[in-house]
Amino acid sequence: MKNLLALAIWFGCLSAVGHAADYRVGVGRIIITPETPMPMAGFAARTHESEGVIHDLWAKSLAIEDGRGGRVLIITADLIALRRNIVDQVAARLKKSHGIERSQLLVNASHTHCGPEVGAAPVMLAADSKPQDRVGQYTRQLVDKLVAVAEAAFADLAPAEMSVAHGTAGFAVNRRQSTPHGVVIGVNRDGPVDHDVPVLKIASPGGKLRAVLFGYACHNSTLLSNCYRLNGDYAGFAQAEIEKSMPGVTAMFIELCGGDQNASPRGAIDLAKTHGSTLATEVRHVLSGEMQRVNPPIRTAREVVKLKFAPQSRETFVQEAQNGDRFHKRRAERMLKAIDAGRPTQQIDCPVQAVRLGRQWTLVAIGGEVVVEYALRLKRENPGENLVVAGYSNDVMCYVPTARMLREGGYEPVLSTVYFGLPGPLHESVEETVMAGCRRVLRETAVDRDR
Repeated sequence: MKNLLALAIWFGCLSAVGHAADYRVGVGRIIITPETPMPMAGFAARTHESEGVIHDLWAKSLAIEDGRGGRVLIITADLIALRRNIVDQVAARLKKSHGIERSQLLVNASHTHCGPEVGAAPVMLAADSKPQDRVGQYTRQLVDKLVAVAEAAFADLAPAEMSVAHGTAGFAVNRRQSTPHGVVIGVNRDGPVDHDVPVLKIASPGGKLRAVLFGYACHNSTLLSNCYRLNGDYAGFAQAEIEKSMPGVTAMFIELCGGDQNASPRGAIDLAKTHGSTLATEVRHVLSGEMQRVNPPIRTAREVVKLKFAPQSRETFVQEAQNGDRFHKRRAERMLKAIDAGRPTQQIDCPVQAVRLGRQWTLVAIGGEVVVEYALRLKRENPGENLVVAGYSNDVMCYVPTARMLREGGYEPVLSTVYFGLPGPLHESVEETVMAGCRRVLRETAVDRDR
């Protein structure tokens, strides 16, 4: 009997050790705060460069391996966006150094409007300006730092356990307000929202918390154009509060489908701190409660869908170049140059990605400023999934509105295209094109799929 008991204990210990070692996870972090004053991103109304720093901006990384060949690298950054030209360079270098495939790399920007300009809105600065030169220098350094933070995560790989749960935060409100003069950016308390706060916990096999990845669907723009001090807005304050209250833990924020969501109220630094504290408090509450363990395998898939633009005439841009403000004129000049060279902008690439951790957690990541209806629709279509849907991932090339929004008009589907340097609204086929891409990557990563 004693021998049988000893054998049972021995096998139990082996099982526990094997279970704890199902994942190896590494965490990295690096400061990406500009060292000199910079043009700031997010608001065309700003008139000069940054004036100091409220708190540092960070890039952070999470490398996850399942011991079965599956792996994923997640990089988050306190920036308005990370455009494809930056992500492509990072991806190429990590492919060479670590064999990371594009489907295994997910890069997400927090969309703070109080960070440096990184070329996300091509018409914001004149092409021949000195500030543009500083933006170019900063983005070149940024590529090196994003590679470095990934390298730090790979160097930190160690056995880990992961678990998931969800909370809620209620400060996001739909901003598409209907008026007699059309849809404006305002407060629409009857509009669609998603108050979900997904939380992914990373701990050592002994239970020591190492990192937490959390998200929320809300524009990271509590602070407005009168703020000239660099900071990560509510998402930056949330990460900082979590890390201060949990020494040694890295907190990573991932921006979800907040394209048409604003924090309410907004407009002051105390409000950004309050919203950040609300989010941090909820994350800590989730971490203190019951969470579901995440088991292997890791499966990833990625594709690029083509989003068509509604047709525009050359004459439209001729008139815009003559009569528009400086931003419209710059957009018109870009479009006329492309048309006259025989290369009119008729479509744009949108990356779509799925990262599945066993049957317990699935992240769909879509490029662009994705509006909340995409997340709500994907969750309705996949009721059996523990699904998280992020925008602002792998490229931020334009807003991704629904077909209904395109019919309604307003900033997200129409006016924003000026600042992105695009010809005009997308075609109404955009919604079904993106949804079809999401369905394909979800099918490709299905755990029960033969591979």
